Amino acid sequence: MDILYMVFFFILGSIMGSFYAVVGLRLPKKENFINSRSHCDTCKRELAFYDMIPILSYIIYRGRCRYCKAKIPPILFLSEISTGLLFMVSYYSFGFSIDLLVALGIVSLLIIVIVSDVSYFIIPDEVLIFFTIYFIVFDFIKLGFSGTCHRILGAIFLFLLMYAISLIGKAIFKKEALGGGDVKLLFLFGLVLEPVLGVFSIFLGSLIALPVAIIILLTNKEHIVPFGPFLLIAFLIIYFSKISVSDFINFLRFTSMK
Repeated sequence: MDILYMVFFFILGSIMGSFYAVVGLRLPKKENFINSRSHCDTCKRELAFYDMIPILSYIIYRGRCRYCKAKIPPILFLSEISTGLLFMVSYYSFGFSIDLLVALGIVSLLIIVIVSDVSYFIIPDEVLIFFTIYFIVFDFIKLGFSGTCHRILGAIFLFLLMYAISLIGKAIFKKEALGGGDVKLLFLFGLVLEPVLGVFSIFLGSLIALPVAIIILLTNKEHIVPFGPFLLIAFLIIYFSKISVSDFINFLRFTSMK
């Protein structure tokens, strides 16, 4: 039965991944992605349902529009397959629980931000507001009123910390070191993680981003590194690892004794 559920979550994820890619590509441009019919961005031809079967349509049509043969951005295919896999892993890790719904929210936020930040270097405020409400609702269900207030205070702390880091970076490099969306992301992290783990997510995200940043700095004249996706990858790793604050502190003590 678990295998059937995992297949179900993979299919659900691939469908949602297709939608998330559309959100990430259209929302920053203020295009309607809810009521408008799906169409090819090149020839503007409306797409039939069989043109939009997640993963399969991209493979069958070899990454091109069936009508005008224009190339379809690979990020659409990557969004579908990545979301499918991550939804499946979410179910495998958390089963049917509140934690599963939180995990699916983290995955959804990750995919939308990757698409929008990589494509336009923008993390739309509408996305951040939606997932802020989403995480607060599940905080209230899981932790009650007092626990939710505790999480909100932690979120404010992480936001202020990231804002301070952005100011320091701006003073050192004489330009914006972090985007406003990157700073706001830490507020969302605080709604899910304890402050200590939220701080660790900044360090881990920076570590993951380092090799990519070096490549971009050497090859890209604009020297722009979209940091949001790396922060969210760190966020996802920490949440899925189920590490607690005590586990993290014990790990630090163990490594310091070596």
